[in-house]
Order: sequence, then structure tokens, then C-alpha cells
Amino acid sequence: MQLDAFGMCNALYDLQAVVDAETIEELGLTPGAAHLLDEDQHATLLQRIGSRVVNEAAGGSGANTMVGISALGGRSSFTSKVGSDRYGEGYIASLREVGVEPLLRTGSGRTGSCIVLVTPDGQRTMCTYIGEGRNFGPEDVPLSWIARSRTVYVTGYLWDTPSQREAVLLALKHAYANSVPVALSLADMFCVQRNKPDFANLLDTYVRIVFANEDEALLMCDAYDAPAAAEMLGSDVRTAFVTLGPNGALVAHSGGVEHVPADTVTPRDTTGAGDAFAAGVLYGLARGMTPLMAAQLGCRLAAHVVARMGPRPDPTFARQLSV
Repeated sequence: MQLDAFGMCNALYDLQAVVDAETIEELGLTPGAAHLLDEDQHATLLQRIGSRVVNEAAGGSGANTMVGISALGGRSSFTSKVGSDRYGEGYIASLREVGVEPLLRTGSGRTGSCIVLVTPDGQRTMCTYIGEGRNFGPEDVPLSWIARSRTVYVTGYLWDTPSQREAVLLALKHAYANSVPVALSLADMFCVQRNKPDFANLLDTYVRIVFANEDEALLMCDAYDAPAAAEMLGSDVRTAFVTLGPNGALVAHSGGVEHVPADTVTPRDTTGAGDAFAAGVLYGLARGMTPLMAAQLGCRLAAHVVARMGPRPDPTFARQLSV
């Protein structure tokens, strides 16, 4: 079976809670950013905002993208590590239900979780406990699936522990040896801050497709505006997709930068918007679309996700987009 994408990221169970901006400030969090918590911090936060949780679902950035590809009619797989608990069992079952091949390993710890704090303007602030995903290592990577994939998709969230980094490098080397293109999502501004030199090395060595939002791109490239950053991220051998929120996205390749406008929607929840955009792009590229056409599909799928609660598209709507 040929896959459109082989995804690698942290397996996280999402707990979405609706809060006001004052709560974000009281918690000392940066609005719109992702924050790493240890187990005790995560438990304390959940105790405080537990009554405001409105949705629980298997999530995580990379898995959301693989689910988006499946919703569009493509084939995808996802690998990570979950715990031996009900969330881990539910995670595996949920991927299988939506058509994603679950290449998940099970460890003895707890399944990772992400508390997503959504404010009235639709902005999401993420508080993540990686859980058993921290122990994902080279021995957990199902290498035989990589050669059967059109793209290997990795997120920067996997660069936070030595074992995860080793697993990513093994997968990227295997992809390179089998002529499978690598796509990298820079994931989050704080990920870029922590790992900028390493990300630069990955871009130069393995990556042929890169995803970033405007803040991540500016920080990664020390650029003065988004078009300049997109042009720096793109090259003759690498295509860059830089998302601009309600202003759409930029596509950069071979020295040229093109703009794709976004559909106008009323935002309810921006969780998963970038994941959906990446899903549309990867699905489109696998179907022979130009980068510009693939970005247009990505923008439409992202707008649909922003207009609803939760990080994933409605499969019926997604399938209509892909026709």
C-alpha cells in the first residue's frame, strides 16, 4: 500500500477548554503559544480549569495533519508512543476509525496530553505534557513504512528529548536513502527559539518542504517581513509554505514568492489550522498539484477548521474539497 504521508509527532490527547484572556494572563502564559509542562504542572492546571473543558479528543499536531489527509481521501500513517492507559487505547482506536494507519508503540507511562485554552477570539494557547511520547526512540520507528510513503512529515515538537531527536534523524536518513521527500513543520515559535541551529541543519540536509507560520519564519530567518522569510526558507530544492492567519499563506520556491488568500470565516477555534493547511498541501502535492494549487487547498481546509470547534475537519466537507 502506497501512503501519501508518514507522520511523526507527539501523540497527545487534547482537552479543549474555553477561557477568557484574563485567565491566560493570570496563569502567566503567552497567548497563542505552546508551553511545555511537567506532570505535576499539568495536573494542577487541569484541576483549575477542568470544569471549562468542552471537548476531549485524540490530537497532536502531526496526527491532526495525517487525519486531514485521510479526510481528503488520501492514505496516511502516524507513529509515536502512547501510555498503557485508556487514553492510549482510545488514541489507537481513534486513528484507525478515521482511516489513519496507527503505527504507535505503547510504553509503561502515561499518554501525553495537551490542554488547549481557547479564548473568545478563537486564539488557542497550548499547555502540553508529552508523557510517554518523551521516550519515543530509534527502536520505535517503523522504518519499513517510510519507503512506501510519498512524504515523511515531521514536526519540530519531536526535538525536545535526546531519544526523540535520535528517532527523527534515523527516519530522515532512511527517507533520504530511499529518495522519499521530507517535510518539516517548525511547529511553534518556542520550538524555533530552543532549536534554531538544529533546525537550520535539518533544512540544509534533509528537508524539501517546510511549513511555518509568520512568527516562526521571521524568527528562523532573522527576517524583517514574511515574504523575505519565505524566500529565505525556500530554495531551488526546497519549497516553503508560510501561513499568515486570516491573510492566507505564502509559497516560496526557486526564488519566487506567491500569495494565496484565505477564505473569510468567523473564527471559533484556531486549534489545528496550521495542521489542516499542511494536510491540504501534502495531499495536493501527492496528487500532482503545483505548490500554489496545493496551498489553495490547504487554505480552504484550514478556514473550515477555524470556523468550527476542534482541530480536525469534517470528513464530508473535506472530501468535497478534494473532488
